[in-house]
Amino acid sequence: MKDLPVGLDQAHLRRGLAEFGIDAVTTAYAPVGFGDYHWTVTGADGRQWFATVADLEDKPNALDGLRAAMDTAVALSDRHFVVAPLRAGSGETVVALNTRYGLSVFPFIAGKPGEFGQELPPQQRDQVLDVLAELHSAQPPRTTPHLDLNPEGRDDLDAVLKESAPWTGGPFSEPARHLLADNAGMVRARLEDFDRLADKMKRAPHVVTHGEPHPGNLILAPAGYLLVDWDTVGLAVPERDLSVLSDNPDDLKYYTVTTGRAVDGDALALYRLRWSLADVAAFTTWFRSPHERTPDTETAWQGLVSTIQVLTPAG
Repeated sequence: MKDLPVGLDQAHLRRGLAEFGIDAVTTAYAPVGFGDYHWTVTGADGRQWFATVADLEDKPNALDGLRAAMDTAVALSDRHFVVAPLRAGSGETVVALNTRYGLSVFPFIAGKPGEFGQELPPQQRDQVLDVLAELHSAQPPRTTPHLDLNPEGRDDLDAVLKESAPWTGGPFSEPARHLLADNAGMVRARLEDFDRLADKMKRAPHVVTHGEPHPGNLILAPAGYLLVDWDTVGLAVPERDLSVLSDNPDDLKYYTVTTGRAVDGDALALYRLRWSLADVAAFTTWFRSPHERTPDTETAWQGLVSTIQVLTPAG
């Protein structure tokens, strides 16, 4: 996020870092990613850390859900590719900074980070598939979240598609409402497509999945790819992860070679569709709420427009 979190100051952050035993000498805001807030931190002992603050209003099951996800990452941290959070003195992996925000702290990793939307060359994609194959073979920790297959925010999206009253939250409210109204029939049809695909997955076996293993959550270190941002970890079919790398089963043949498991094209389509529908729901909620024109809301508006384009069938 480019915008700083509303209602959170340096005092909150430093108090939270102290709970992890970090006497922060410097904290530098890192405007990377979209959703959470990040700082690079240097402690009095010279060690560096990466601090992430999550808006708990945007997380499934709020603080408890985020702690379950971070606890799962810790339980999986014997695998070389898992960048897991620290535990605070209390034993918690997430410290509540106030009623709205939660802090996690990670080791600072020296390596080459990727970017969301970046397309990996086949050789690098296969390296990531190796990582995912190992993750998917792991015994699920008891804390692993059980995920709702429905896109987050679906109930609100269903309700909004039936509304016609003006939205008054801010500068993007009415443009977003008009965009959604103009494409309401298409969005409903895509929700129906989702339901048909989801029905086929009801009895499919689940594994531990990361949820968002795109290049923006990958760091290329000397020993290979590392996975960061485990807040989306959960039990699902492998295609939840695979669909982030490609929607073409031919691009994912190496996964079958490695695991002996064929990639399900319908499951890939399901999770690609789920991602887009969840984005529409999230952007819609944002623009119905009080907001201002900022770099982040500009990005969100472009995201809503492009996601509607992705959902619109060709021709």
